[in-house]
Amino acid sequence: MSVAHIPSDGLTDEEIKNILIKSKRIAVVGMSRDPQKPSNYVPRYLISKGYIVVPVNPSATEILGLKSYRSLLELDTVIDVVDVFRPSEEVLGVAEQALKIRPQVFWMQEGIYNEAAARLLSSNGVKVVWNRCMMREHMRLLGSGR
Repeated sequence: MSVAHIPSDGLTDEEIKNILIKSKRIAVVGMSRDPQKPSNYVPRYLISKGYIVVPVNPSATEILGLKSYRSLLELDTVIDVVDVFRPSEEVLGVAEQALKIRPQVFWMQEGIYNEAAARLLSSNGVKVVWNRCMMREHMRLLGSGR
C-alpha cells in the first residue's frame, strides 16, 4: 500500500498533543543502531525531550547506551506508547505482542499502516496512531518544549 493510499487515523491535533504530553515511556520496535536512520534519530530526539525510550530490536543488545530487548514480551517495565518502525506487513505480529503488555497507545510511524492491527488494538481499548512521525508531530504541536 503506497503512502498516498493510507487512510487518516482520524485523530485531532489535540488528541496527538495529549498523547505526547501524557506519555513518558516509549518502546521503539525496530529501533536501529544506524544514526542515519529515522529509527535511530527519532528516538534520540524523543530522549532529548525527556521521554524514556526502550529499544526493541532482536539483533541488538544495546542501542544509544540503552538495553535493547528482543521483543515487547521481554519488557520489564510499563510502557505508555509502542512506537513501530517495521514494515506494514509485520505490524500485526507487533500489535499482538503489544496487546499482552497493554500500552495506552500504539503508534505506527510515517508510511506505516496495518488495518488488521489497528482494528485489533482499538477494539481492545488501545488508541492507535498511524502514518505519523512522533518527532515531526512533537515539533509541530509542542515546539521546543515537552
